[in-house]
Amino acid sequence: MLGHPADSDGNPPPLQLSVVTEAVQEYERGVAPRLIFTGGAVANRYVEARVMARTAEAQGIPESAIIVEPKARDTIQNACYAVRIMQNHGWHSAEVISNPSQLSRAGLILSRLPLEWRTHAAPPLEPESVLEQDTAAALEILKTARYLVYAGRAENCGP
Repeated sequence: MLGHPADSDGNPPPLQLSVVTEAVQEYERGVAPRLIFTGGAVANRYVEARVMARTAEAQGIPESAIIVEPKARDTIQNACYAVRIMQNHGWHSAEVISNPSQLSRAGLILSRLPLEWRTHAAPPLEPESVLEQDTAAALEILKTARYLVYAGRAENCGP
């Protein structure tokens, strides 16, 4: 699961909660036997991956099925660090769950990595306003442009 910031109190906001809830459902369906949560403390002092892992455990996922990657600071690092974890375990495929607006950019990044993958959009838990949708779309355009400028970084997956 790609990182999403926790709120200022260290709790999962609706966007993060929707991703975790979808991951839990995929685990329960047997699609994802292990869950990798990736994301550092980017927006505040709370490590995104730890908040997501704690939320998954509260929804019944055993700690033994959860892997936390606490250092990634952006989507490129989310993907690179998760691939490293997977390679260390001999795993070759992944279902990447995130919010719908982030998945196109995640697909661009993943397409450069040695991994069989598919994306899975987490449905929102609450409706978004038109302003929220437009803001998310504009932010994704900027992040995608940034990625395309620095795309070589993803090929190396350097620290």
